[in-house]
Amino acid sequence: MSPRSISEAKNQASPFDLNRRDLLKLLSVAGLTAPLALPAPEPGAPLYFTKEEFALLDALTELVIPADGHSPGAHAAGVAAYIDKSVAEAFLPEDKQTWREGLAGVNDLSHSLHSKAFLQGSKEQQLAVLKKMSASEQIKRRSSDPEQGKPTLPEKFFGQLKNTTIFVYYTTSIGIHQEIEYRGNVLLDQFAGYMPDEPLPPVSSLSATS
Repeated sequence: MSPRSISEAKNQASPFDLNRRDLLKLLSVAGLTAPLALPAPEPGAPLYFTKEEFALLDALTELVIPADGHSPGAHAAGVAAYIDKSVAEAFLPEDKQTWREGLAGVNDLSHSLHSKAFLQGSKEQQLAVLKKMSASEQIKRRSSDPEQGKPTLPEKFFGQLKNTTIFVYYTTSIGIHQEIEYRGNVLLDQFAGYMPDEPLPPVSSLSATS
């Protein structure tokens, strides 16, 4: 083949090259004229749970630590939102699955007891569901046999729900500063000390000694 023929063969584009170039052109134009529009996340929407699951979780945490005259409860402290974020960021699939299955188990138990979903029940009916869920804990306290009171799914989930709610609540500003009234490091004029086997000195004596 002559040098001229080789040069002409190189300059002649194959159908694959033409198609690839055309495709790149189309993609470039499409990117400039019609940018990809992704739906914006709804403000305040749960990160992992559905809205129904999140509402159930929020109600359950508030029943575990309700508001009272002293301090707000788990709802105001945002416990459910914290759990939702933690579960959404969980690496292991089972860490997500246990929460979703547990919430479904709560509704199943509510249906078996009251023929309605948990959130549709009255406050008394909801508390009755929680009492039923905590049954295995009560049995274990009364029995030394580890085989006694093997927990059902709702009973197992109750321990997970309760422990997580307590942990999260007492790491929030409401739990720390309003519930237990922690004020941080406070400078004391004098530390009197405390011996468990000895009575505490009267408060008036603390300022009398130096």
